[in-house]
Amino acid sequence: MTHATPNALDGLLVVAIEQAVAAPYCTSRLADAGARVIKVERPEGDFARNYDHLAKGHSSYFVWLNRGKESVALNLKDDDDLALLKAMIAQADIVIQNLAPGATDRLGIGSKTLCAQRPELISVDISGYGETGPYRDMKAYDLLVQAETGLCSVTGTPESPGRVGVSVCDIACGMYAYQAILEALILRGRTGVGRRIEVSLFGGMADWMTVPYLQHVYGGITPGRVGLNHPTIAPYGAYPCGDGIPILFSIQNEREWQRLCAQVLLKPELAQDERFSANDARVANRVALNAEIGAVFTAAPAVDIAQRLTQAAIAYGMLNDMAGLAAHPQLRHRPVPLPDGNNLDLIAPPAAWPGQADRFGAVPGIGQHTDALKTEFLTNRQS
Repeated sequence: MTHATPNALDGLLVVAIEQAVAAPYCTSRLADAGARVIKVERPEGDFARNYDHLAKGHSSYFVWLNRGKESVALNLKDDDDLALLKAMIAQADIVIQNLAPGATDRLGIGSKTLCAQRPELISVDISGYGETGPYRDMKAYDLLVQAETGLCSVTGTPESPGRVGVSVCDIACGMYAYQAILEALILRGRTGVGRRIEVSLFGGMADWMTVPYLQHVYGGITPGRVGLNHPTIAPYGAYPCGDGIPILFSIQNEREWQRLCAQVLLKPELAQDERFSANDARVANRVALNAEIGAVFTAAPAVDIAQRLTQAAIAYGMLNDMAGLAAHPQLRHRPVPLPDGNNLDLIAPPAAWPGQADRFGAVPGIGQHTDALKTEFLTNRQS
């Protein structure tokens, strides 16, 4: 067993009025880093608890994003429940919310009010499109934002746009919120003053779309959908081998292109062909290029092509499905306790260090900590 070192955020209290994916992603990382995260749910629970029941009877999303938190179930229209929330916020270092725009203001706990009362507080408002602008009050879900930001226009096949297969807009937003909170904590350590932070799903994914945006606005080129190919680098994509197994590989510079021609395609003369003499030319002549590569790849099984790519030091990968990922030799796991006392293995976070904890904190049941929190923040403080 790994002996855990002190966590970076030990001692910090986070109150999270959250649901779904973006805010819980952020707070799950704060909890992993040692912060005490109190998750405020409706009495019926975060609706993400019912997205599916495939993780040993629990929601896959909820298990992934709510480990290590305490759960308090509150009806914020009830005066006593709202009083408990305000009492917790009064002690918090960080307050995060992703309710509908304006909802916290109507409850008297809007970020401007809270930060005016406590300048040291770090507040985070997560929304679909931001706190200002004509889309401020529009409902926003991941696929809708994928479409609005143009992501779907560069994803899929030439015949049809596609959705990225995971909730990238939610995840990007949660990552940016976590990043901004860490920056605010550093600033507060220097100045004693917190920060009001606004993060949106649209803003996060728009940032990820910067390269095709620049290509369109300044280069006059609108990237198209190219399936399992890179839009601006060639060859870089999937090629079926003789046994029907596809291999993806990438050429990043002219040295690699020359090695590919000589050692993998066994056609060194292709490196000098003017149609393929530079990346721009290869992209412009992608059909002819793919025909040359396809003729070689389909004449041999994937294991032979992979061996040639390895010997030529060309980066490549296999087109895995979920079974392939689950069995992947590089995949690391970490157990997480479930509300019913069972455990399951989650994929371990990508960052690792000596002394890191060897398990996640438990996933809470709905309102599991409500009574204890009432005692801590109301009863004990009144006595």
